[in-house]
Amino acid sequence: MTVDLAAAASFMATHARVLDRRRFEYLFGQGDAGAVLAAVDGYRNADGGYGWGLEPDLRAPESQPGGALHALEVFAEVGTADRAIEVCDWLERVSLPDGGVPFAVPVADAAGCAPFWVQADPTSSSLQSTAFVAGVAHRVAAADERVAAHPWLLAATRYCFDAMAALETAPHAIELRFAVGFIDQVFDTHDEARPLLDKLRNFIPADGLVPVSGGKDGETMRPLDFAPLPGRAARRLFDDDVIAADLRRVADGQQDDGGWTVDFDSHSPAAALEWRGYATVAAMSVLRAYSVV
Repeated sequence: MTVDLAAAASFMATHARVLDRRRFEYLFGQGDAGAVLAAVDGYRNADGGYGWGLEPDLRAPESQPGGALHALEVFAEVGTADRAIEVCDWLERVSLPDGGVPFAVPVADAAGCAPFWVQADPTSSSLQSTAFVAGVAHRVAAADERVAAHPWLLAATRYCFDAMAALETAPHAIELRFAVGFIDQVFDTHDEARPLLDKLRNFIPADGLVPVSGGKDGETMRPLDFAPLPGRAARRLFDDDVIAADLRRVADGQQDDGGWTVDFDSHSPAAALEWRGYATVAAMSVLRAYSVV
């Protein structure tokens, strides 16, 4: 496996949004946390949430669970929880009585937004959205007790456990990915996680390939989507040769311009390009975690 780091850096400089350029720098020890946080603050709203296209296919300015996910990802990467507390406060305000978060909250202007965000039911809790924000919040919480003890995270965690326990059939591939990611984050701190990981394992074939129903032709959740970090509980879902093959796939996915692509449709020209920058940081993060680069 060969990866051209210099070409990836050139791609980021040429094409990526400032946030992902700053994340890329920080990943390789060339930037500082303050610069990354300053970049993500451009997407912050006065209510403590995040919008403005931080989720590239959700261009609306309103704070959204999808924006909270990407903001919390940044906070986990740089190891700060100050802004995360404000995000948790916002998530608590939009959560439903069962502790779950809706897939999305109402959008005033749907320009540039994917239909699945615009058409979401704000009165119904979503395991996908709740698991993705709660899972990454637990990454932040590992270093800050204020986040770990936040009432929103406690309620969302309870919702996720109950929703997963109630699953009788395989969830949608993307929901399954985030459910596994949530369980991976709480595996060492919550006893309920162990049997639930075994349950979710039954929905993932040995090769780790789970097609995305309703997605673009060929869109698939893959082993490293479920297990992006070595040494974690989710990594145990796959044999060594499966992970090795997927690492080769990721490394070989570098394009001639130095960046990576995604296998799903984008819903605006801006999103198409922004996802590539995001995907390049994600690919390099996985390859770095597994000591490929």
